[in-house]
Amino acid sequence: MSHEKLAALTQTRQWAHRKLLDQGSKVYQGFLQMESAAFADGALTKKTKELIAIGISVRIDCESCMQWHIEQAAKAGADWREILEAVEVGIEMGGGPATVSARFALTVMEEVFSDCARDRAASSTNVE
Repeated sequence: MSHEKLAALTQTRQWAHRKLLDQGSKVYQGFLQMESAAFADGALTKKTKELIAIGISVRIDCESCMQWHIEQAAKAGADWREILEAVEVGIEMGGGPATVSARFALTVMEEVFSDCARDRAASSTNVE
């Protein structure tokens, strides 16, 4: 891929960003707020979240997404190898239907976090 193509993706993304803000798009403003919340440090760091987004971007074949999230991951401290491994996860995930994986992941999460889920529910209702 040429430097020119990457520059064009950046230019188009910046143009669309300005245009949507200038037009007062409430949906786009909401998206930006959601993005800010989703990528803020929490239980997962911004770097980790950007690496996840890279794998997803590869899986859905979104070139602009890949570019943005690779740039953001690098700014958050990810190195070449970490980003490569995120890309490799995206490659692997392309081999199976996401909905089947999601059902399985939810089942595993319920099993792994069953005690934690009960503890959180008890503490949120102050029930012992």
